[in-house]
Amino acid sequence: MSVDSSLGSSNGGRPLSPVRKYAVPRYRVTLVREGRALPATESVHTSEGAAAILRPLFAGLDREQFLICGLDAKHKLIGINIVSTGSLNLTIVHPREVFKPLILMNAGAWICAHNHPSSDITPSPEDRILTKRLREVGELFGITLLDHLILAEERYYSFADQGWPGA
Repeated sequence: MSVDSSLGSSNGGRPLSPVRKYAVPRYRVTLVREGRALPATESVHTSEGAAAILRPLFAGLDREQFLICGLDAKHKLIGINIVSTGSLNLTIVHPREVFKPLILMNAGAWICAHNHPSSDITPSPEDRILTKRLREVGELFGITLLDHLILAEERYYSFADQGWPGA
């Protein structure tokens, strides 16, 4: 006995639907400017200069926020990206979210910063671990981390100025 495949013996005589092949989606990655956070500045060469530029971005925040600044080969600011906004004393940061915008900006170097709403600029153990990890990943990508700043209203802590302790 011969069975016609268009009739389908197990589905009550209805024709079988055509088989659809799975296709992998194509993506285009783009960087979208959301406006200007800061006026164009000169090159960033010191932690004090970076802190002065970035401090206004953290003004009035009641929770931690982590951002990155992409720099070109001459350390001129290309762009800023807010990576994470957290709670009073914690924000979650993963290298994947840090490096995606840096690569898209075509950054040659970068600075990261976050605030401590408590005004205590002492790095936490988690801050030290994160800084060490981000420096290592930056070396792999060839995008040098120049500094990690912890900002409070009046003061700041610079990992680079302190010789990268524990990082």
